[in-house]
Amino acid sequence: MARKTEKTDDIAPNPLMESGIGKMIQVVRGKQVLLDRDLATLYGVETKRINEQVKRNIERFPEDFCIQLSLEESQLLRSQNATLEKKGEI
Repeated sequence: MARKTEKTDDIAPNPLMESGIGKMIQVVRGKQVLLDRDLATLYGVETKRINEQVKRNIERFPEDFCIQLSLEESQLLRSQNATLEKKGEI
């Protein structure tokens, strides 16, 4: 006879959320992305260094791996981040 197993509500911890990386993930064009500035923060380098390395090693990155934000997308992300930061300060 088969044993009943206990059903638990325990969910395995998500290391991305625990480390803070999850907070950096943005949705752009329906895809989850990390911005160059956030990658630079994770690696402890300047944003321009991340972009230099991508340009120097472009053959290592799939075509859909790196995208260039439009001016509108960039402004929208900035305004969303500014709003979030202001809420957190209050």
